[in-house]
Amino acid sequence: MGGRVRYPGLDNLGGIRMSKSNEPIWWSLFAAGGVVSAIFIPIFIVITGLILPSSLTGEEAFAFERIHEAAAHPIVRLLVFCLIVFPLFTFAHRFRSILADVGLMKIRPVISVFCYGFAIFGTIITAVVLWNLS
Repeated sequence: MGGRVRYPGLDNLGGIRMSKSNEPIWWSLFAAGGVVSAIFIPIFIVITGLILPSSLTGEEAFAFERIHEAAAHPIVRLLVFCLIVFPLFTFAHRFRSILADVGLMKIRPVISVFCYGFAIFGTIITAVVLWNLS
């Protein structure tokens, strides 16, 4: 009874091989953007839009030196980068799907290049701006 366990039908799938695709990359960025959009952006809005402007944090909360020091911190830069970049890929994926559903399936590769190219361009611009923030 020793030996390896065999699963009938899974040893040979009739010569069918799965094609390689870059879809998992785009799906993972889409999922990350969904999580950021649903969980972290509302928290960021509450902190920067409600708590900081109220009198709960004191008068010097909006002092230039304090904001500049916080924005120059590497962890804050990484957080802002994620808050901007991942939703861009979610938008790109959803917009591509909408255009394909509308009936533009024939030019789907062009739409993909345009949508994901926009997200990559936004990523590069965000990285450059945050990198030069000192």
